[in-house]
Amino acid sequence: MDLLITGLPAVALALAGLTLAAIIWTVIYPHRRIWPPQSYGPQTPVIVWGVTYPLFGAIIALGLLGWGEASVAGPLRYALGPLLIFLGNLAVWSEVVRFGLPQTGGAVGQLKVDGLYRFSRNPQYVADIVILVGWALLCASVVAIPAIVAGILVLLIAPFAEESWLEEQYGQAYRDYKATVRRYL
Repeated sequence: MDLLITGLPAVALALAGLTLAAIIWTVIYPHRRIWPPQSYGPQTPVIVWGVTYPLFGAIIALGLLGWGEASVAGPLRYALGPLLIFLGNLAVWSEVVRFGLPQTGGAVGQLKVDGLYRFSRNPQYVADIVILVGWALLCASVVAIPAIVAGILVLLIAPFAEESWLEEQYGQAYRDYKATVRRYL
């Protein structure tokens, strides 16, 4: 159990760090970008989700391992936490269905400006952040907090890697959209 509590945070932080490094690389070197991928192929979902799912899985596991360590008021923990998790998942998955899994994973498609994209250029990232905040409240796990914060940081920075790519793909339509809709909320 001690190995899990010491090793799992390191794994989660390493996954978040790897993702963050790829995003920062892309921001600095957009012509040699990692995210969104240069091209979309059968291996792309494995690469994209091969980091994302283990990171979220580690965050969930850390929350379970440290369940209830922190003092969080009952209504925040048992009402607001689950509500945020539910609403975040509802938002993410409704947009994934509307957007399509390949395009969510970096495939070129149509510029989305409807649905939740009317209010945020990155509603899926915002919803993922809401899920992580909800999980932090619900699990009240001290050991999960560094990984949750790292996950939120990745989600906050990821849009910066995508913006130049979106401009390349959609040109003036994206610039007009960007001028009228906020990055987050």
